[in-house]
Amino acid sequence: MHAQRLDAAVDALSRRRIMLVLFVGVFMAALDTAVVAPAVPALRQVFGVDNSQIGMITIIFSLATLSSTTLMAGLGDRYGRRPVYLFCVTGFALGSLIIAMAPSFTVLLLGRAIQGFASGGVTPTASAMVGDAFPREERGKALGMLGATFGMAFLLGPLVASLILLVLSWQWIFLINLPVAAVVIWLGLRNLPGKQLAANPAPLDWAGVVVVAVMLTSLVLGINRVLDNALGLMLWPALLGLALLCVPLLIMVERRAASPVVPLHLFYSRQLRLTYILCCGAGFGMGSVIYIASVAVAGLGIAAEQAGLLLLPLVIASSAGSVIFGRLLNTLGSRMVMLIGFGTTGLGSALLGLTETAGLWIFLPASMLIGLGVGIIVGGTLRTIVLNEVNLEERGAAQGLVNVGISVGNLLVVATLGVIADAWGGGMTGLAIAYFASAVCMGVMFLLSLGLKSHGEELATALATSEASSGA
Repeated sequence: MHAQRLDAAVDALSRRRIMLVLFVGVFMAALDTAVVAPAVPALRQVFGVDNSQIGMITIIFSLATLSSTTLMAGLGDRYGRRPVYLFCVTGFALGSLIIAMAPSFTVLLLGRAIQGFASGGVTPTASAMVGDAFPREERGKALGMLGATFGMAFLLGPLVASLILLVLSWQWIFLINLPVAAVVIWLGLRNLPGKQLAANPAPLDWAGVVVVAVMLTSLVLGINRVLDNALGLMLWPALLGLALLCVPLLIMVERRAASPVVPLHLFYSRQLRLTYILCCGAGFGMGSVIYIASVAVAGLGIAAEQAGLLLLPLVIASSAGSVIFGRLLNTLGSRMVMLIGFGTTGLGSALLGLTETAGLWIFLPASMLIGLGVGIIVGGTLRTIVLNEVNLEERGAAQGLVNVGISVGNLLVVATLGVIADAWGGGMTGLAIAYFASAVCMGVMFLLSLGLKSHGEELATALATSEASSGA
């Protein structure tokens, strides 16, 4: 039982300060994923590694992030958001320092793993803290702002990294995180709400943590087949099989756990089951952006090194969509916002396949529609739905599952769209068919969104949940 409820006690000025701390921390973690690409040539040269080896920088980060998300989210529920959030920011800074000082590629990967492990707790803990400190009518706007950080990071990251490489060295791409983290920690200690401890907490569900980590690691390695390529063996069927076997094992372990890291009763709610499925769809739509630059090259004849510039309108539309529809969430309701988001993403995906025929005049609006839709569906709406459905003591775990769902959707893009495009020749024809498949997927998500609660039902649930948390 919790000693007090936060959102009723936090005034407007305090909420603005809390939002600043959360925004900067989430933006730091998001920015780091966008600044690595420009540093790849320098890292290859310094450490003498090839393309397959340098790819481990991203793979290690992703594995560590997925493995830690449920753990960190659960720790926040048990020991308070502030210590876990600041621990994650500190760990991210430590990983950045290790990377910058790395004498070998192995040590660099170790730093990247620490970064990823810490990053896994930043966004879900920040999102849960929004639920703790902000009243229901302001959560959508706040979560929309946090969601916009990813579009802003995508826009600013390569530019910042390129300027640092031009003036300084690649190490400073990571060292710049240290003063930012120091400011976040200092502001966090002064402004984030104190920890909310449960009385006599049950032992940590280590068995559940291990099973989740094995399941997600097997899923990632099975989909991207990095072990198959590294070892020259066909391991992906066994890895996917292992991930599948972990599902009933996880259910068995969590049923016996006193304080499960993945509370199974979250899936008893139809609204939450549907929301987590939509998270996978949102991650799929978000991941599909990776091939848009290839469409510009194949369909418009743009040079590969210039194709990224054509994504700027997409990124701006994505950030705008996240912020604007975060503010409109209380007016429109989650169901309408998700329908608009998936409908817009699906329409843009379908139109993108016409690039070779219609040229730039269809490419730009199509890519902007995708960006707008992604900003809407990956912004604050899904996280707000979850906050409305769960009690105070489970907000972190529930938000962690949102991150896992989006990450799984991202992984599935590589396993589907890339394969479809290659099967049809890998050129514009293959990409057009791949994006048509993406449009179909978004259409399915659109139809599933119709099953979400109406605005009135959603408000009633949020009020009931708030009253239950007040009495906890």
